[in-house]
Amino acid sequence: MKSPLRRVVTAAAVVASTALLATGCSAANPGTGGGGDTGSVSWSSPTKSLNGVTLTYWTSSEEAHLADQPIAAFEKATGAKINTVIIPDVYETNAPTKLATGAKPDLATWQPTGSELALLKPATGLQDLSSAPWMSKTTDGIKKIGVVDGKNYAAVVNVPSVIGVYYNKAVFTRAGITATPTNWDELIADAKKIKADGVAPFFGAAGTVWPTQWWPQVYVAEAAKNGLWDEVNTGKTTFSGPDLLGAITEYKSMLDDGLFNADNKTSTYEESAPALMKGQAGMVLQINSFAQALQSSYSTAQINSTLGWFPISKDGNIPTSVPGGDNALVAFKTGDAKKEAAARQFLEFWLEDGYADYVKAAKVPSLEPSVPSAPGVPQVLTQAAGALNDAVGSMQQSAVVNPDFYVYLGDMVNGTKTPKQVAQTTQSQFDQLAKSLGVTGF
Repeated sequence: MKSPLRRVVTAAAVVASTALLATGCSAANPGTGGGGDTGSVSWSSPTKSLNGVTLTYWTSSEEAHLADQPIAAFEKATGAKINTVIIPDVYETNAPTKLATGAKPDLATWQPTGSELALLKPATGLQDLSSAPWMSKTTDGIKKIGVVDGKNYAAVVNVPSVIGVYYNKAVFTRAGITATPTNWDELIADAKKIKADGVAPFFGAAGTVWPTQWWPQVYVAEAAKNGLWDEVNTGKTTFSGPDLLGAITEYKSMLDDGLFNADNKTSTYEESAPALMKGQAGMVLQINSFAQALQSSYSTAQINSTLGWFPISKDGNIPTSVPGGDNALVAFKTGDAKKEAAARQFLEFWLEDGYADYVKAAKVPSLEPSVPSAPGVPQVLTQAAGALNDAVGSMQQSAVVNPDFYVYLGDMVNGTKTPKQVAQTTQSQFDQLAKSLGVTGF
């Protein structure tokens, strides 16, 4: 099973990648190698003959088979050849390392967030896909993904994750809960009803550590909608500011009130799905990969009859999105106009002529309204996908860099850091990372 941590850009990866890209090699500044024009591009028929054209496609070991079906279909339809190169983990570190040596692919899987795209210097290193034909057919939520300085540099092929609450319907019923909560106060009130019924309200899985970060992030959704991450990015506020520190403090209060499973400190992500399905916990706050983990052990019918899903935020039900490495591809500027056009054509083929076949083969929700989702997709995953249009960006999506917030929150769960210390440590690392990337003001 894929590790959802791949969806989280680690600070270590950013530091290592930035150090390499700062060396000034032509790969670190892709525009110096040719193809530096950032203007509009032309789009060919998705099935135009490409006999004799060979493209190089980089991907991670975990996404090694992501493009197998569209590649095979594209090669058959056009006569092109696409060579897949698997970059060893950690992909986010090793791919920039390879770029710094002067190597460059035509296409690559990449996390379509501002901080990750920044490592590829999109204005000079990547093709602008803003005028792509599929853009007019996709949803507003998808159009927001992969945008840097008003230009879209990512071809989103899978629906990005939305953080939400997966809940056990029977546990809710036994606790007397007849409707899902419409704000945080109602969420906590429902959690206390579930606790009073003898069930752990939330399964935390803090032993895996990274799930800790979702709680403060969804709590600040309203603030994020009002520009919180822009203010953090420009130094106008910090993790010690009222919004983020308030969210961390709220999470600590939930821990202190015993609203998580008794073994939260040591329990794991892999234990979350069975605990929820068996009614040993009432709720799990997670991203879309949780539904995919459920599918590995339970049928769609079992999932649909047992679980429901809803987004949550401090004052309402604003969803929070977390784009991952398996969600998108980028096309590089290589200086070879023929190959650049062929790379665009592949993306167009995947998301136009070949998209319905891809959705069916991959058994995923569709991100294009006119194409139905694959049969057998659980209702909770369909709900999460449908919430993307109303979602605000997470730290991963909207911050210029991503510190190891979850690590410090894990320290708090284990009693070695206070909320204030979590905020201070996270901000200190944020400042370090932003400075290393040359972000203005740091």
